[in-house]
Amino acid sequence: MITIDVTMLIQIVNILVLIVIMNAILYRPVRTILEQRGRKIADLQKDIETYNKNAKLRLDEFDQKVREARSKAKAEMETLRGDAQASGADQVASVRKDYDAKKSEQFGQIQAQFASVRQELQGQIEGFAREMASKVMGRSL
Repeated sequence: MITIDVTMLIQIVNILVLIVIMNAILYRPVRTILEQRGRKIADLQKDIETYNKNAKLRLDEFDQKVREARSKAKAEMETLRGDAQASGADQVASVRKDYDAKKSEQFGQIQAQFASVRQELQGQIEGFAREMASKVMGRSL
């Protein structure tokens, strides 16, 4: 049977003091750490979204430049073709040679730009993924 006396009040005070001490020493720091991690993860997510948006914008920009280069090349080809047909068979061969060289050079430049942009973006995405993974896991990968 439970008897109510002074020891019961002492135990209640004991429990309340223990709750206050545990809150100050254990629970509050753990909650603070969890909140900080949550903020860091949210910040990393925002960074990743920003980098993904930038990557998409750069790819769109690249596609636009490719379209413009193709249209310019096509317009130049049409101009050169008309001139070549008027000049004769010998001139057509020399013009095609020049056009192919320019086209190859421009295409090479475009491919180099595309490769460098893609490599830069891939490097950044992997870095952020590793950083986020290491922070979430709490250890280096």
